Amino acid sequence: MSEFDQLPKSVKKTIRYIKQDAPEEKLIILKKVLDQAFQLRTSSKDNKYY
Repeated sequence: MSEFDQLPKSVKKTIRYIKQDAPEEKLIILKKVLDQAFQLRTSSKDNKYY
């Protein structure tokens, strides 16, 4: 089983949307939001975000 198959369904749908259908304007927004989420998650010292 590949790593992609192990991801949640919502993440798989997002990745497929990015690869296939997303216009460039949406890609910029998605990148910004995802980068912020990753940065928040990785910079949190005690990871109490969730």
